[in-house]
Amino acid sequence: MEGLVVKNQLRKLLIFSVLSAVLFVSLFTHIPQVEAEENFLNIESDAAMLVEAKTGKIIFEKNADTVLGIASMTKMMTEYLLLEAIDEKRVSWDQEYTVSDYVYKISQDRSLSNVPLLKDGTYNVKELYEAMAIYSANGATIAISEILAGSESNFVKMMNKKAEELGLEDYKFVNSTGLTNTLLKGMHPSGTGANDENVLSARATARLAYHLINDYPEVLEEAKIPKKVFREGTEHEIQMDNWNWMLPGLVFGYEGVDGLKTGHTDFAGYCFTGTAERDGVRYITVVMNAKSNGVKSFKARFEETRKLLDYAFSNYRMEEVLPAHHTFKDQSTVPVVKGKEKEVKVYTEKPLEVLMKRGEQKKYSPYVELTKKSLNEDGKLTAPVKEGQQVGTVGVKYKGDDQLGFLTKEGAKAATVNLVTKEEIEKANWFILSIRSVGGFFGDIWTSAAKTVKGWF
Repeated sequence: MEGLVVKNQLRKLLIFSVLSAVLFVSLFTHIPQVEAEENFLNIESDAAMLVEAKTGKIIFEKNADTVLGIASMTKMMTEYLLLEAIDEKRVSWDQEYTVSDYVYKISQDRSLSNVPLLKDGTYNVKELYEAMAIYSANGATIAISEILAGSESNFVKMMNKKAEELGLEDYKFVNSTGLTNTLLKGMHPSGTGANDENVLSARATARLAYHLINDYPEVLEEAKIPKKVFREGTEHEIQMDNWNWMLPGLVFGYEGVDGLKTGHTDFAGYCFTGTAERDGVRYITVVMNAKSNGVKSFKARFEETRKLLDYAFSNYRMEEVLPAHHTFKDQSTVPVVKGKEKEVKVYTEKPLEVLMKRGEQKKYSPYVELTKKSLNEDGKLTAPVKEGQQVGTVGVKYKGDDQLGFLTKEGAKAATVNLVTKEEIEKANWFILSIRSVGGFFGDIWTSAAKTVKGWF
């Protein structure tokens, strides 16, 4: 009987051990657990990004490299190419455009976002741009593509070339608007398919927005306009309401939001690239195919964007790590050759500011990196040396867990400041250089002799 009891106890212990092992494996190897940790903000969209706009420091990402539909977020590329052309004076704001048959037919479709353009009507670049930037007007966008490239087909080539130049990596542009090609009434750009769609990854979308905002910050002047009347005061005036309902004063108004571009098609779902600035710190957000409780909805893209911005503004701030003209004890000077002085004092050119998560200040430490191309083989500057001459960079090393990095290499450089010379060092004249040379010669002889004598003993 006792043996039977022991056997029963052993059997129960074995069953308990097996169940414990199964439970342990479930808890610690189940894939959804890992996904939950990566999506700690519980962002309900197929992909998302949150970055600091000045440096492109990545704060949060979800499925950042998955290629998805972008719908009218496409127009950020059209905006970039137009503003670039304006900056290079290839196009002017008051330049006039006569409506083509293609643009006329698309602009008359009010099931799409549009301002109806008159057949053979004349419009200037500025009003077409405002219609695109504020109201996401598709006919006006195609008109801009024709102004810049002669045809939308040629413009698509420009878009893909610029995407490569900007390092977007995951991209495919097939039209200027973001509409599905099937909605272009059989007039889609040559070289593209009737069912083709514009696609980007969330990372590529964030990079496009990063370049647009930093290269042409004036884009926000139109992007932040909540409503405007197209051709106001004429019989053809049209009310344009901005689709970005997070602009202050609108339905989902959020303090600091001033851009950037919404998008929606059946293929892409509801998308939004947003940007907001508070206390001198700006963030860029991307949500793609946003949902609310599993259901695609117009407001979901704004709700998910709010989560990202709330997290950024509540948990991060720009901290001054070093003031301007800071001198490092172990790197206060750099040696100089052929100068009246043998070394030059160096310090930081500007304050070093770094975006930090609150409470992590002690995890950052500054470092100095001298620029090799400005020094000779012996690590010295060659006179003459100018005041304010860059000799290196100063950045910070992070010892925490957040290793998401930056959107671009240029952005990483923006998180550093220059180490520059504090004073001017003139080149020494031939007499001083000769004396030093002779002194060095005899000094070498004396050193050699001293070593020899020392060897005797």
